[in-house]
Amino acid sequence: MTSGDEPDAAADTLEGGPRRGRVRKTGPSRHEGRRGETGTRPRGPRGRTSYGRGPRGRGVPLPLLLPALLGLAFLILPLLAFLVRAPWSTLPDQLTSAEVWQALRLSLVCATSATLVCLVLGVPLAWLLARTDFPGRSLVRALVTLPLVLPPVVGGVALLLALGRNGIVGQWLDSWFGITLPFTTTGVVVAETFVALPFLVISVEGTLRAADPRYEEAATTLGASRFTAFRRVTLPLIAPGIAAGAVLAWARALGEFGATITFAGNFPGRTQTMPLAVYLALQNNPEAAIALSLVLLAVSIAVLAGLRDRWMTTS
Repeated sequence: MTSGDEPDAAADTLEGGPRRGRVRKTGPSRHEGRRGETGTRPRGPRGRTSYGRGPRGRGVPLPLLLPALLGLAFLILPLLAFLVRAPWSTLPDQLTSAEVWQALRLSLVCATSATLVCLVLGVPLAWLLARTDFPGRSLVRALVTLPLVLPPVVGGVALLLALGRNGIVGQWLDSWFGITLPFTTTGVVVAETFVALPFLVISVEGTLRAADPRYEEAATTLGASRFTAFRRVTLPLIAPGIAAGAVLAWARALGEFGATITFAGNFPGRTQTMPLAVYLALQNNPEAAIALSLVLLAVSIAVLAGLRDRWMTTS
């Protein structure tokens, strides 16, 4: 008997004799180390337990903690300043003034109208980008998302060059149909649609890419047309994404400033939305500017609260 067989022989002697008909184990079992089967925990290097070794189980390094706290303070401090410096005693009077309600009503009407236009134009555009393959699709997607990074004032100038009275398309609208868009309420809707449409398209396109296209294919094999399959199958599947995109587009349209003041101007009762009213009131009546800003802040918080189940959940 060789020296390599001595441990097995000793084990057979202690158990009352040799174990007949069994294959001697030459390596660790696949069940070894599982808690509940052998009573041990998985071991890491040098015999230490591996639980709590992941990123969540470690302390935060000081070089990361300090910038994180500074960034958090940088974002929260201006919002707290609203609450500290808000004229709470005169806030009801500020919010019930005729100018505030006029700007609020115009903002709500224009933002809702822009969102409806975004739904009509954006959902088909998102479907085109997600479900079809055509030459130049990457370029089209880049152009669609360009208003996200384009300065709003530049977007207003581009709208003037395209839809102004002397613009590429605006001159024909004025001469043929007598339609003038700049410095009108319709111009506000156009400017808000221009900056809000990419938010809807991105949200709906992402939902379409996540949805299983086999449902649409099954509907078409059963005799449904592509539009019927889109209307009866695809739309119910992507309804949450459409709702989220519509809320984002509405919030972006409500807070639009640069493109609106450049393309539509700042005329009270006609083109003066809430962001423009805040800008004007800040020069003459800071308390009214704070009151209007609080309304916009409350709307933004409501939008984030409505989207928390979609964006702020962990898997």
